[in-house]
Amino acid sequence: MPIKIGAVLSCAPEAVVIAIDNLEVFEKNKETLQVGRFLKIAQGNHDFTIATIRNIKGAIGAGPDGKPIWSFQIECQAIGTLVDDKSFDRGSLLLPVPTEYAFIAEADTLDKIFSTDGDHDFPLGKLSMNKTIDLMINGNRFFSKHIAVVGSTGSGKSCTVASVLQGIVGIAQGKNNNKGSQNNSHVVIFDIHDEYTAAFTLEKEQSFTLSRLDIDSLQLPYWLMNSEELESMFIESNEANSHNQVSQFKHAVVLNKEKHNPGVKEVTYDTPVYFSIQEVFHFIENLNREVIGRLPGEDRPKLADGSLVPDRRIYFDKIHDFAVNSTAAATKATSGPFNGEFNRFVSRLEAKLADRRLRFLLNARKADGQAHVTTDFEALMKQFIGYLDKANVTIVDLSGVPFEVLSITVSLISRLIFDFCFHYSKLQHGQGKLNDIPVMLVCEEAHNYVPRDNHSAYRASRKSIERIAKEGRKYGLSLMVVSQRPSEVSETIFAQCNNFISLRLTNDADQAYVRRLFPDNANAITEILPNLAPGECVVVGDAVLLPAVIKMPLPAPEPHSQSVRVSDEWKEQWRDVVFSQVIDRWRK
Repeated sequence: MPIKIGAVLSCAPEAVVIAIDNLEVFEKNKETLQVGRFLKIAQGNHDFTIATIRNIKGAIGAGPDGKPIWSFQIECQAIGTLVDDKSFDRGSLLLPVPTEYAFIAEADTLDKIFSTDGDHDFPLGKLSMNKTIDLMINGNRFFSKHIAVVGSTGSGKSCTVASVLQGIVGIAQGKNNNKGSQNNSHVVIFDIHDEYTAAFTLEKEQSFTLSRLDIDSLQLPYWLMNSEELESMFIESNEANSHNQVSQFKHAVVLNKEKHNPGVKEVTYDTPVYFSIQEVFHFIENLNREVIGRLPGEDRPKLADGSLVPDRRIYFDKIHDFAVNSTAAATKATSGPFNGEFNRFVSRLEAKLADRRLRFLLNARKADGQAHVTTDFEALMKQFIGYLDKANVTIVDLSGVPFEVLSITVSLISRLIFDFCFHYSKLQHGQGKLNDIPVMLVCEEAHNYVPRDNHSAYRASRKSIERIAKEGRKYGLSLMVVSQRPSEVSETIFAQCNNFISLRLTNDADQAYVRRLFPDNANAITEILPNLAPGECVVVGDAVLLPAVIKMPLPAPEPHSQSVRVSDEWKEQWRDVVFSQVIDRWRK
């Protein structure tokens, strides 16, 4: 029998107030009458309103014999209906009227609310209020729509993400549950601190393949970039003649793509085919030196040997010497339209091409030492979604990527994955089918490359990830956005998230921001955000029957995100360090 604790005093859409006049009843049920716990309230028929406790107030009055009399008021928020005391319906919300009785939601009721069914089939974690019950979520709704995972540093974010992803690919307690077979999951992780490699590296006999792309193994040739990414990398938009830089760079790139890909029809600035950035540099440098012959019948670029340039395409081959400016009648020649205009542009191109840190972009080579060409596009694309070595998880280790090209690297990879999903989906749609190889893109520490402010340094990555947030779901590409500073992440991206996992948040601005993102019926539960234990989180969204506080299981293996045990280490005896090893790695 459910335990009766009191009766409804007042009700409104935002709050149901329950009065408890019996101190003994309150004391006996104190453990279950806590903020975040559940009550069931009679509706006058066979149904019950399920409500979550938001607030508890006590008041003392004087009895007839002078002894104090306690009374209590519990403020709740209605979240759904238990129909016929059998099944929970979040969509049906009938508010109970005053005088209806309120009861403790006993374990049997919690089982009904959180029970597994055909749709809610993915276990996320254990309910904090009842550690024996798994919170079962709707896997299709959870993974096909975008997910936000937020929490202050040290709250257990990385372990939560690793635990969820291990559940997808079939890793549990260091074992590969899909050994001998392989499921069809495809997860790509942007890992800014190289934390997740450890979480997906199993013993050799477990036969689990992880694809890890770092600055040494990542093959990302510049010719895969689109116009915006190329210009972001090579052109300073605040320079006075940037419009001329853009126009001539575009002209040079398109001409060079046509030169190297005669079999490709209608080559455009954005067509992902090979071109030589070195030849484009030659072209721009020649434009910067160009001199036009002005003798009768000339009016063309004129070289130092007196020959006229029949076609500017010869500028790709090398840097030429041009005739000297002259006003003399016999050697009349004047500067070309861009002569001297591109001094800074040429210096920038030269510096970027000579920067060895950017070799993974500007000088990417195959194992045989040859540059990637158009025919390698398929192999390049396969590396991003694990099809080179048949891996469920691809980790893109961004820890070694230079800061100034971090945005372009993220933009390029995420855009290529989006374009692949888009075109594959269109092929499937043509056969009356949907995308059958959906991909999840995990953006760890998202505030680093999709910030809220519209800074030009992050424009490329922000635009690509926002596009996925707005359109990716239709093409089988979902996002998991992970951040310790949600208030600093692009609002567009969080606005598109349908499911939220919030661990402990200690910053006021972040708490307020997350409260705004949560649906109305989950506002009460956000009050406990600053008080959550490590690994404890609030789960809200389309995939969850109702907002809940759960304890996430520790992943095994764990990511390399643990805090250093500073006090313990400082108590140990002095340790010597081989500085040469540190410095060698630093230099590398």
